[in-house]
Amino acid sequence: MSKSAGIIVIGNEILSGKTRDENSPYLVRELRGLGVDVRKISVIPDERDLISREVLEFSNSYDYVFTTGGVGPTHDDLTMDGIAGAFGRRMYRDPDLEATLRYHYAQELVDGNLRMANIPEGARLVGGKGMWFPVVAVENVYIFPGVPEILQRKFERIKESFREAPFYLRELYLKADEGQIAGILHHVLADFPELLLGSYPYFDNPVYSIKLTLESKDPEYLERAHDMLIIELAKIQLTPIQGN
Repeated sequence: MSKSAGIIVIGNEILSGKTRDENSPYLVRELRGLGVDVRKISVIPDERDLISREVLEFSNSYDYVFTTGGVGPTHDDLTMDGIAGAFGRRMYRDPDLEATLRYHYAQELVDGNLRMANIPEGARLVGGKGMWFPVVAVENVYIFPGVPEILQRKFERIKESFREAPFYLRELYLKADEGQIAGILHHVLADFPELLLGSYPYFDNPVYSIKLTLESKDPEYLERAHDMLIIELAKIQLTPIQGN
C-alpha cells in the first residue's frame, strides 16, 4: 500500500484570487515522484479554528500532511496556532529557532521576527542541518511557508525521508471517442482492480483525442493490464498512435 498524503493550502490571498497557488501542484508532482499518493488538497482561509479542524481531520486520515502558508510574523499568520490547537498543545518560543532568527536578522531584527520562533510544544525541527530555518513538524504534519521558492528549498532538504516504492506508468494515445472505449476500460479494471487507470480527452489536438494512463507499483501487474488493454482495443480496430 502506498503512503497517503493530504495538502492544506492556507491563505485568504489564494481564495480571493490575489495570489495563484503554486505550492500544491509542486508538492503533488514531487510526492508522486517519491511514490506517495496524494489523496486530497484543501484550500482554507486564515482562520485559527478552521485550521485546527482541517489539520486534525487530515492528520487522522493520511500518513503525511503538508501545510503551506500562514507562517510568518504578521497578524494573519495563524498556522502554528491552529496546528497547536489541533493537537491540544500550547505554543512556546523555541530557543534554537530564536537563536537562528537573531543570527539571520542581526541588527535588522525586530520583535515581530521573533514570532516565527513560536511553535507548538513537542514540535520537531526537521532538516535543520545546512538550512538556515528548518521545517517544523507536529505529529505527521509538516509545516511550510507560502512563498514557493522557500517551500521548494525546504522540501528538497527533507524529501528523501518520504520516498516509497515508485509508481510505474504507461501511456497510450488514441484517435477515438471516449464512448467507444468506456466498456473496454471497465473490462480492464474488472480484471485489474488495483490498476490506476485514467482517461483524458483532448479536443484541439489533430493527432490524438484521448490520452490513457496506466499506473501501478507492481511493474508486472502493470504490463499485464497494458497487454490486455492493447488486445481489447484491437478488437474494435483501435491501435494506439503512440505510447510508452
